[in-house]
Amino acid sequence: MSITNSNLVIPQRKPRTYLAEDFKVDTWETLQPYLDELQNRPLNTVEELEKWMTDRSELESALSEDAGWRYIRMTCDTQNEEITKAFQYFVEEIEPKIAPYDHKLNEKLMHSPYVNALDQEKYKIYLRGVERALEIFREKNIPLNTEISTKQQQYAATTGAMTVTLDGEEVTLQRAADRLKLNDRSKREEAWRTIQDRRLQDRQKLDDLFDELLKLRNQVALNADFDNFRDYMFSALGRFDYTPQDCFDFHTSIEQTIVPLITRIDDERKQKLALDELRPWDLDVDPSGKAPLEPFKTGDELLEKTVQVFYKLDTYLGDCLATMREMGHLDLESRKGKAPGGYNYPLDEIGVPFIFMNATSSLRDVVTMLHEGGHAVHSFLTRDMSLNAFKHTPSEVAELASMSMELISMDYWDTFFENEDELRRAKRTHLESVLETFPWVATVDKFQHWIYENPQHTQEERHSQWVKTFDTFNHKLVNWEGLEKYKPYTWQKQLHIYEVPFYYIEYAMAQLGAIAVWKNYKENPAEGLAAYKRALALGYSVSIGEVYQAAGIKFDFSTDYIRSLADFVQGEMEKL
Repeated sequence: MSITNSNLVIPQRKPRTYLAEDFKVDTWETLQPYLDELQNRPLNTVEELEKWMTDRSELESALSEDAGWRYIRMTCDTQNEEITKAFQYFVEEIEPKIAPYDHKLNEKLMHSPYVNALDQEKYKIYLRGVERALEIFREKNIPLNTEISTKQQQYAATTGAMTVTLDGEEVTLQRAADRLKLNDRSKREEAWRTIQDRRLQDRQKLDDLFDELLKLRNQVALNADFDNFRDYMFSALGRFDYTPQDCFDFHTSIEQTIVPLITRIDDERKQKLALDELRPWDLDVDPSGKAPLEPFKTGDELLEKTVQVFYKLDTYLGDCLATMREMGHLDLESRKGKAPGGYNYPLDEIGVPFIFMNATSSLRDVVTMLHEGGHAVHSFLTRDMSLNAFKHTPSEVAELASMSMELISMDYWDTFFENEDELRRAKRTHLESVLETFPWVATVDKFQHWIYENPQHTQEERHSQWVKTFDTFNHKLVNWEGLEKYKPYTWQKQLHIYEVPFYYIEYAMAQLGAIAVWKNYKENPAEGLAAYKRALALGYSVSIGEVYQAAGIKFDFSTDYIRSLADFVQGEMEKL
């Protein structure tokens, strides 16, 4: 029986005040008159300027939601040609025509004599972002960005089609990966090799695709007068609070503080498994020798139990997920033809997001669901903000919402694990993975810095650099002898490198913040949860540092801070 608040109110889209109620993005001709009106409207007072900003925001919300549904449907079924065409139509026919208007509307705003009469405290973050967008806009990049979007879609289609056959059954790579938790080492090895062999089949296709993306991205950067795409992306992502050098220092801190911890954990694993050496297929099995954790059997059960966890934490949090369930805003189970990965997609007009993932039946799926659920709560907490731009936070804040939820929900994981021993195993496994986040993020981030600082590199040089970076941060005790052909291509499984370049270091920054949020929650659950919600409700109306401050934590990734929070996690692991 599913739990739902009997007083649950299903949100409705707010009445439009600028767009026609029946407005849809069917063709460019239905959209263009609104953009022309915004561009040509006289603005003679600060009140008229604010009304213009609100109207523009309403149009942006409608466009964002329309694009969102096209993307959601495409990732849910990458092999449906009609759905793919609908997504491509928006990317190729609508977005490129919007871009010049966006630039002109930004100019209209910043050149208005009334812009300085706006409430600077309220709009400072928004205006800072508009100013940055003006600085980096180049009309000649519009067709390049369209081409980039189309090629990024090829990655989802290629990886979404990957399946393997194990024991006579065709399964997705996500389902095959569940076998890496089996106690039978030979079955683990078979699954690992089968997955890697399948990925190798498309290695050249994915290498060539990345070469095309690299060339296009580098040209975008050069067109915008940047030395490289890394520097362009730091500007485009609005990284006002830290620099590439800060990232390099963060990598070094992770290598010094976290990598030795992971090595100790791996050594314990080797001893408990009674192995002479660890191999890549030994990292996911429970070292206790017990059967893999199976916290749920179906997507419906995963959702139901997650809703229960959220209600135990807080009625509001439970209502968020229960609302999404009532509205059908979830697609959770892994299947052939579905794009890989998981996401929470904000839908700006209705304010109720969509969660997409590829669940099989693992602890990792529970964590992913809780993670995306944290993003979803963030969407609900910001749905009534006055400007659409306020709802879209930088990743350092967005991932704080999701990663904190993984940890503060742990007190109620007995919903998934009624057996006390299984509950302890689940918590310890997750806390190990929290620590493992840092080296993997450092690997991906450092690799991307090298890629875009050296855009003329060959595929062979890229493979070599990946292996070098991988070996710096990851599982020093694992023996890859005889598996050397696989390692140079393991970066290809990281969709961020293909689809959202440079969106990754934020996971490590937010993971630090999430540990601090959890620490506060452990010390005072009521206040810790209230501060978490207060911080998220700010959206992007204040700086990253101010959001973290509202949550009662620091935006800090110094070596000392990392060490203090890693020590806290270790202490919690020892209690288990």
